[in-house]
Amino acid sequence: MLLRIASPPLAGLAPTSCFHLRDSELVCRSNKSCCWGVRPNRQGASSLSSSRPAPLVKAQIGGGSETKTMGGVLFEPFVEVQSELVKVPCTSSESFARQHYDVACEMAVNEQINVEYSVSYFYHALFAYFDRDNVALPGFAKFFKEASDDERSHAEKLMKFQNIRGGRVKLESIVSPGLTECDHAEKGDALYAMEMSLAMEKMVNAKLLHLHKVAELHNDPHMQNFVESEFLEEQAEDIKKISEYVSQLRRVGKGHGVYHFDLVLQGHA
Repeated sequence: MLLRIASPPLAGLAPTSCFHLRDSELVCRSNKSCCWGVRPNRQGASSLSSSRPAPLVKAQIGGGSETKTMGGVLFEPFVEVQSELVKVPCTSSESFARQHYDVACEMAVNEQINVEYSVSYFYHALFAYFDRDNVALPGFAKFFKEASDDERSHAEKLMKFQNIRGGRVKLESIVSPGLTECDHAEKGDALYAMEMSLAMEKMVNAKLLHLHKVAELHNDPHMQNFVESEFLEEQAEDIKKISEYVSQLRRVGKGHGVYHFDLVLQGHA
């Protein structure tokens, strides 16, 4: 393989490099070692004409005679590329982008997509309940509608990640929330719904931690970073926020306090 290091002219600079060839030896024009690790020219830079372009430097590092120039640096052929080239699928039925993406990671991502869609479905059921005329808590309806949309966006993020890594999105059946009534004789519907939401968010967090663990076990730093940056921080914040709502709803009770809490969720208080 032949490596050429050229010194193309830069804007505002003379078309010369800090080194030149003398008696088939690479010599630095300056009086001290340069960034290339080339020994200094003991005669000084003044002994060379500044208008003469620096020659193309050749370093023989392997076999091969054909050369091509790319930005002044030539690597031909790439030994490393040859091993990857044979892995490129011959047909479009397989992903061209897939690299170091374990099947276990692909399956775990698909499972998490199903979790996010199922939780979104659950929150949508709560939205429908609190939006009813005989419940009439629009603040709670708004809160759970936004929560449902948020979980759906999480599922779509995971689907996008799956496609980026060359995996295949496989959607499973969404679990029915089995929820038409949310009233609780002792706690009331508002507190009961918020406690269920807290339990749901903790469950989602546990699933995300498992997803991160799968990525760690299969040495996938990109997937680990994706879970950390896109999900874990937000999940911890959501758990904290809903925990505070549970505490406040326990304090206000089932009566008039729930009405005022609903105003807070609407943004009117």
